[in-house]
Amino acid sequence: MAKILSDGKLRRLPKRFLTRQKLSEETARRQAESDTFYQRCRAIFERVCPELIEEHYNWYIIIEPDSKDYSIDSDEMVAIQKMREQHPQGKVMIMRLNETGTCGRI
Repeated sequence: MAKILSDGKLRRLPKRFLTRQKLSEETARRQAESDTFYQRCRAIFERVCPELIEEHYNWYIIIEPDSKDYSIDSDEMVAIQKMREQHPQGKVMIMRLNETGTCGRI
């Protein structure tokens, strides 16, 4: 990347500037992917939560959005294990069956 100076000469920008710019682009891309993943999981949570919350209040729900599959259990590790058996390579999200879906304090 280069910058044109007032006298018309071309000046190259330092390499660290280019590296920093690439890092910020990578960070923005990862954040967008994370937001999309969250929205997909949240849609599944909103769909299944009303029917599960009465009998399983504050249980953990593990969601795999590609298959729209989920697993619930009162023990977080058991719920994760159930989902890993079904989808060993899938990216999953852990939520709680409560009003907000959060697992702890924010």
